[in-house]
Amino acid sequence: MSTKSLPPLGAGLIPLMLSACGSGGLLTTVGPDYQAKPLPAPTSWQAPQADSGNLFQAHRGDPTELMRWWDGFRDPVLSRLLNAAEQVSTSVADAAARIVEARANRVGADAALLPNLHSELASKRSSSSFGGSPFIWNQFSAGLQSSWEIDLFGGLSRQMEATQSQLASRNASWHDARVAVAVEVAEAYLAHRYCQAQEQLFRADSDSRQESARLTAIAGINGFRSPSDVALANASAAEGSKNLLQQHAQCERSLKSLVAMTGLAETELRQLLKDAEGLPRPPAFGIASLPAKVLLQRPDLAAAERDLAEASANIGVQRAKQFPKLSLSGNITPTLQNINGAALMLAQTWAIGPTLSLPLFDAGKRAADVEVAKAQYQAAESRFRAKVRTAVKEVEDALVRLDSTRQRLPQGQVAVSGYRENFQALQRLYQSGLGNLLDLETARRNMLAADLALKDLEREQVGAWISLYRAAGGGWSDDAHSPNANAAGINPQKPANNDNPDLFSQHHNTFNGGES
Repeated sequence: MSTKSLPPLGAGLIPLMLSACGSGGLLTTVGPDYQAKPLPAPTSWQAPQADSGNLFQAHRGDPTELMRWWDGFRDPVLSRLLNAAEQVSTSVADAAARIVEARANRVGADAALLPNLHSELASKRSSSSFGGSPFIWNQFSAGLQSSWEIDLFGGLSRQMEATQSQLASRNASWHDARVAVAVEVAEAYLAHRYCQAQEQLFRADSDSRQESARLTAIAGINGFRSPSDVALANASAAEGSKNLLQQHAQCERSLKSLVAMTGLAETELRQLLKDAEGLPRPPAFGIASLPAKVLLQRPDLAAAERDLAEASANIGVQRAKQFPKLSLSGNITPTLQNINGAALMLAQTWAIGPTLSLPLFDAGKRAADVEVAKAQYQAAESRFRAKVRTAVKEVEDALVRLDSTRQRLPQGQVAVSGYRENFQALQRLYQSGLGNLLDLETARRNMLAADLALKDLEREQVGAWISLYRAAGGGWSDDAHSPNANAAGINPQKPANNDNPDLFSQHHNTFNGGES
């Protein structure tokens, strides 16, 4: 057959082929059209919020206040730890790998909407005999084959929607993993700094007890103190040394945890932490008065919502399998051949035509697959609602903790001041020879307990700010990038259906705990 012109059937299918390149099925698109619903969140926060200062200035749901929140600590050590931890985190690496996998799935779904084309070269030498002398037959062919499934009922388009939603979900999960790692490292860093602050208090307490024991021993030698006072002073000094050693060991253990989290050499980490003093001071930020605006900033909810959209699209994928399937295939195969070394002859062949597949009987398998897809959608919706409830709880918990520490801190400071004055007064009285050592040691323990309680309150307040940051979404921004975000020309932020943009499309963005 000649290959210089297409057959009438092939020419007639050209408009069909071109129309199938559009979005949706050629005849119709089966399955539900996903519509993002409003978040099932309360209308307002129930936890108390401060009305003054910079604690809770509402920012109308705009996440820009959180974008560089970690930088507001003005703590280069913390920034270094956050960057290092992200580089070695297995959860971040796993999330990045899932993005690559989802991107490959998206490429495959896009490719299914277009014709595939491949070629082959073949050479064959054979011997044949029909009752007489055998003859040698040489054949050399070069073939070009193509096939194309026409998306009649939108199954392929739904698959593309599903993979696009999957990619957006994986992208949001990567951001969530980065936020989670940053929060985990920040909390470990806070615990270590708190431990160091406790160690400083125990060291000062131990030094004070050692000095009291020394002076009491001198006074005892000269007969100004009883042996019982000397024994009590020595016991107090030993207790102070024991507490200091125990606290030092705890700080060493917290340092080892930071080494494991960040992958930094212990010598480097010790050098970084050498000059760190006191607890880190987080910057205050505001949350919107409307819970839905705050929850929209959370990457884990964005991921759950995109999982819901993917489950919805999968219903259409399975539903389309219950309908006829049309595919178009064709090939062009010119062949050079000769017999017994004669001159080569060219034979040109081509073929093109449609194939219509009709599902007739499958014992209910396709219908069962549709029901499974619907059940998976319902499960995804339930998970999404559960995540929203958990997110609301986390914000409320953080607000309660902040309000509680805000009220308790002044009381703790008053307690520290009072116990310190009491101790200093008894110490002066004891040094003048009029006081009782037992009373002095009781006052010392009360002062130390108050100092430790105040430090614990300060640590709790910093931890509450970190928890609120995590609960409020962790500050992921639109203009940052995920791993290989531009590979294959894929935009993970583009909604699967332009008529129904998802609720989270404006928030597919990146956490700024450190540069990627």
